[in-house]
Amino acid sequence: MALPRAALWLALIVPSVLLGGALISQYTFGLYPCEMCMWQRWPHLAAIVLALGAIAMRNQKLSKFLVLDAVLAILISGLIGGFHAGVEYGWWEGLTACATTVSAGGDILDSIMNAPLVRCDVAPWSLFGISLAGFNFLLSIGGAMLILGMMAKGRKDGRIG
Repeated sequence: MALPRAALWLALIVPSVLLGGALISQYTFGLYPCEMCMWQRWPHLAAIVLALGAIAMRNQKLSKFLVLDAVLAILISGLIGGFHAGVEYGWWEGLTACATTVSAGGDILDSIMNAPLVRCDVAPWSLFGISLAGFNFLLSIGGAMLILGMMAKGRKDGRIG
């Protein structure tokens, strides 16, 4: 009566890849995050911590609970991404003002004046008309559903405690 290993590892891989992609797009390609972009990162970070906890646990019931919590965090990030994509596509108004990245140290006024202004309602990049927030929505929701499906199949097979 064990938690399916694939579900356990996907609960770690999905948020790690998505958060890693966001960080690479920021630090390698200069796509600075807006406030809503940052909101999407926190649940992925929580999911990674929960999945690592599930991997470290010896108790199957606790591992299952932690994986379900990780799935919930992945879903939350995906839903935030869906909302953010709707703001970018002009389907509805966003909740935030524009964001900026100001570095500490040096002349504060120069840092503020030279910091990039990042708008939540403008997608800085898209592929096939899908923004990064849209991809987060699709991949997070899809990944969470896949993990839940694996866990449900494991239950039918008598493998989940």
